[in-house]
Amino acid sequence: MFIWRLFWSMEQVSEQSKPDLVLLHGWGMNQAVWLQWLALLQRDWQVNTLDLPGFGLSKNCPEPYALAALAEQLQPQLPAKAVLCGWSLGGLVAIELAKRYPQQVQALVLLASTPCFMAQADWPGMSARIFSQFQQQLSHNIPLTIQRFLAIQAMGSPSAKDDIKQLRQAILQLPEPQQVAVVGGLELLQSCDLRAELARLQVPVFAGFGRLDTLVPIAVQPALQQLMPAVQTHCFPHASHAPFISHPVESAAWLRQIQQQLPA
Repeated sequence: MFIWRLFWSMEQVSEQSKPDLVLLHGWGMNQAVWLQWLALLQRDWQVNTLDLPGFGLSKNCPEPYALAALAEQLQPQLPAKAVLCGWSLGGLVAIELAKRYPQQVQALVLLASTPCFMAQADWPGMSARIFSQFQQQLSHNIPLTIQRFLAIQAMGSPSAKDDIKQLRQAILQLPEPQQVAVVGGLELLQSCDLRAELARLQVPVFAGFGRLDTLVPIAVQPALQQLMPAVQTHCFPHASHAPFISHPVESAAWLRQIQQQLPA
């Protein structure tokens, strides 16, 4: 009995010693999108998966759908000190959280994400024409538009068909997103430019990009390094917009490397 209690106690200490990792999903998704990745991450992290307001199980959806309101709503769910990992739209939310609550953020990880999604004269990104076409489709049929968005996310990946299937199965496990969140989230992708806010952050920043990504082009990698010389970037050479789906082992190994750089 004593040996069992000692072993159980050691296991508890081991779990408590793992750093907290908070995963923030992208537009049109929910926390179920991380399910296939969790087994790999939980070896090294205490993983927290949150639904952005209006998506998945999160029913309290702010209006207007603004980053400040999203951060305020998510903040109580954050651990005392965590590594924030934001994928796609989740990256914008993670930047806002790190700006407003730096005492709760140990490091910021942007996964296939950027502080400015739309192309600017000095910044690579999505063209206004393509984004406008996407908005028009959204106004006609939200579920169909999300399905098409899944296909865009996997475009270029050698496992595109399986990636789309995994993404679709994941988001269908939880309730459909609220229209306010879907429309508002897309508007955030279009309007937000957090480059100045990101550059002022005092926490370590890491960013991973898929070389085949058509939504966040790999050309943003050197632009981000120029904006923030201290940022550490990584390229997944065979991945598209969802490296954690197409290359889960490689993506988990990258996060493990980040963990090793965290202060004790």
